[in-house]
Amino acid sequence: MAADGAQSEQQWYGDASTTELIDRLSRFQGAPGEFLGNLLAVQCRLASAIAGAILRPGADGRTEVAAVFPPPEEGSAVPVWLASAVESAGQAVSAGATTVKSLHGPDDLYGQPAGRHLVMIPLKGDQGIRGLGAFVIETSDDAVIAASRERLELTISLLSLYEIRLTLQRRQADLSRLRKAMEVLSAVNEQDRFTGAAMAFCNETASRWQCERVSLGFLKGRYVRLKAMSHTEKFSRKMKIVQDIESAMEECLDQDVEVVYPPEAEATCVSRSAGELSKRHGPTAVVGFPLRRSGEPVAVLTVERPADRPMALNEIEPLRLTCELCTARLANLHENDRWFGAKVMADARKAMATLVGPKHTWMKAAAILIFAAVVFLIFAKGDYRADATFVFEATQRQVVPVPFDGFLKSVSVVPGDSVTAGESILAGLDTSDLRLQLAGARAERLAYQKRADAAMRDEKTAEAQVAHAEADKVNAHIHLLEHHIRKAQIVSPISGCVVTGDLKRQIGAPVKTGDVLFEVAPLGSLRAELFVPEDEIADVVRMVEAAEKRGDVVRGELAAAGKPDRHIPFVVERINPVAEVIDQRNVFRVRVRLLETHSGMRPGMEGVAKIHLGRRRYAWLWTRKLVNWLRMKLWL
Repeated sequence: MAADGAQSEQQWYGDASTTELIDRLSRFQGAPGEFLGNLLAVQCRLASAIAGAILRPGADGRTEVAAVFPPPEEGSAVPVWLASAVESAGQAVSAGATTVKSLHGPDDLYGQPAGRHLVMIPLKGDQGIRGLGAFVIETSDDAVIAASRERLELTISLLSLYEIRLTLQRRQADLSRLRKAMEVLSAVNEQDRFTGAAMAFCNETASRWQCERVSLGFLKGRYVRLKAMSHTEKFSRKMKIVQDIESAMEECLDQDVEVVYPPEAEATCVSRSAGELSKRHGPTAVVGFPLRRSGEPVAVLTVERPADRPMALNEIEPLRLTCELCTARLANLHENDRWFGAKVMADARKAMATLVGPKHTWMKAAAILIFAAVVFLIFAKGDYRADATFVFEATQRQVVPVPFDGFLKSVSVVPGDSVTAGESILAGLDTSDLRLQLAGARAERLAYQKRADAAMRDEKTAEAQVAHAEADKVNAHIHLLEHHIRKAQIVSPISGCVVTGDLKRQIGAPVKTGDVLFEVAPLGSLRAELFVPEDEIADVVRMVEAAEKRGDVVRGELAAAGKPDRHIPFVVERINPVAEVIDQRNVFRVRVRLLETHSGMRPGMEGVAKIHLGRRRYAWLWTRKLVNWLRMKLWL
């Protein structure tokens, strides 16, 4: 392998002159690793060096070897000169100038001049020294060393020229991606209607990225509806391909990540629906892009290309930028390009004109509505219900503390999640230090056991007993460490709902024994506290007293803000006779018992409750607050 690499590099520069070699390096377009190998080969040739290397400081402060010439054979030991260069890299960087170090061989006599010298040249950049070039020159002549050093210093600048050229190429690629995105955005902005803008977006994307099919879908309710398809004016939702595209879009929107099929080996997102789309209507390479507005996904763009030409990363990035630029315009047109309200008003006017006559339609309709409203208010009755806000409270809470000092490694739940006793993992502590301590303790125990065996073999009973005692002590420490490792996965002690413990942002932070991480409340212990306004509490008290006399209870319903369509019945249990000020209003606390519970209920959820207080005429219901206000003002 190494011989083949050296032979290819020899073929690269061959018998070319110095000018030709430098010109080739100046115009080199290959990968950085290949360039470094060729640069070292040329430098070693020009400076009569037998070997060379490029060294760079690593992130952890250690010196890393970026390239070596000639390439070492696989499995061979590190050359002595290279180890010496790595060891002396710190001193060369501190010196900030070219340094020459003598390399003595194992056969050199004491006082004999060194036959080899290590020349280390700093690679300077805008932020200081960013690397070193190390070369071995096999000579003891100072003049030859000086000449080689000068040639190496002149040619090492080719590396900076190569890096500048790479930077310019990256900037040109960025400008090309931006230009492509702006051209698509310009085509979208030329359209005034949503349908035209969506079609332009899909067609331009398909044309500029050589896609077989580009589809755009918008979120409607809980599902994604296909709105446009490249080079397709009409399509039906009954078509199988439309259904498969919408399934792939919903898969992308639910995860709110880019879905790529075929997926990469390290991919973590689900791409099952994208795979079905590729297999049934391809084979194709599918990529789904979520389109976000104000951080929330509102639409999905799905692109399909031939399976033998999947989208590379340098193609996905400009398409992602295009989606971000066009999302605002498309979402705005999708929301505002509607005429449903005007159409409904026109249809209602025609229907009413047909019923009451061809002339003065709106006046007649208004008169009929007013008369019907008066009759309704006088004779119709409705439920009189006291409106109040409420909050769910848990009568019991289980505290989940930290079992030992450590660092928070992972958090699996957030407040509001449901957990199961003994099964749901709430969080995990970092056990890397514990495992290292455990490995050390096991090694220490083994050492004491061997010491005890040796003492017993030598009939040193006292030393054996001491070693056995030390081994037992270490064994106890091992059991403690194993216990801590088992307790590192913190599970819920009871089934219920996580009430407190939003620790996602504290991952990696230290925690101490006994610190409260979570509080879990069983869902069966929930109750509601109602906050009834003071102007309605008198009616509630009167209804409760009347119900107690006849052995009945006062009932009502409540609905949480998170699930307004789910009404939960309750009965009134207790009324606090002392008023409180909440949100600048005087309210009375009313405790109620829930007759039903469901999985969506969580402690701390708020909503609106209605207490049934009988039936009254609508005229009284709708004018009650106004009448009470007039009575207070006029003292009636």
